[in-house]
Amino acid sequence: MKIIILDTETTGSKEEDRICQLSYLVLNENLEIEEIHNELAKPPVDISYEAMAVHHITPEMVEDKPKLKFTKAYKRLKELNSPDNLIVIHNAKFDLDMLRKEDFNPHLKLIDTFRILKHLIPDGKFSLQYNRYALGLYKKEDEICKKYNIEINAHDALGDVVVLYLLFKYILENLESDINNLIELTKKPVLHTKFYQGKYKFEKIEDILIKDPDYIEYMLSLTDLDPDVRYSIEHFLNNLETEPEFRFKIGKYKGMLIEDVAEIDIQYLSWAYHNMKMGKWMRKKIGEILGKY
Repeated sequence: MKIIILDTETTGSKEEDRICQLSYLVLNENLEIEEIHNELAKPPVDISYEAMAVHHITPEMVEDKPKLKFTKAYKRLKELNSPDNLIVIHNAKFDLDMLRKEDFNPHLKLIDTFRILKHLIPDGKFSLQYNRYALGLYKKEDEICKKYNIEINAHDALGDVVVLYLLFKYILENLESDINNLIELTKKPVLHTKFYQGKYKFEKIEDILIKDPDYIEYMLSLTDLDPDVRYSIEHFLNNLETEPEFRFKIGKYKGMLIEDVAEIDIQYLSWAYHNMKMGKWMRKKIGEILGKY
């Protein structure tokens, strides 16, 4: 088995953007580096200024470079593209989606260290550069670079590959995991206990299920909702021990629980059920209350 530690730099992060640098290491099963690949490529679209500000690759640097498909790095990657081999990427979806635009259909086993950190250090931070310092990986970079004659620059794909190599070794050595376990963890949904973006950023999913079920219903209606977020919401929804609190968002009983409104003004609750715009969950709950009267 060969192990490929890979990173790319791109013209941006939009649908039309493409790869302008491909870098990877090829390891043997003892995690020894056998090959180093690092090539710039001329992309079919312009490099955005936002991307340049991150990786510092300019149009002039790629003007005389071959298209990615004609680089030695890409051709060798195609040769390694086998289920017998393993590829390690940090936030793999981005890089693999970019490679697919270049007619690279991955058949390799996959370890995504971004997902692995979410599984094994759920209260941590997951960016590669953060963990470069938080885990002390930067202290070992010079040793690797000197041993294998690697020259790297800030925000360079090869530099990120070296950090990723060190992160991969750290996970294997310190987080009580083996390669097969990491492959399975990469496939497994990540259970989030909190929202990490949006209206309720850093609040517990379980708490929001109770205090704002309308928001949860809206989230689940999104076709592009992150699969791990969907999995986490559904997990807590199926294991909820406290009834969600449905409150009126508008009207004369704004902020009141529908159960409390039922006790003082059942006619209003009936009117709201038939005339007011609301989520399906809330309408169902009101229907259950009205059925008791």
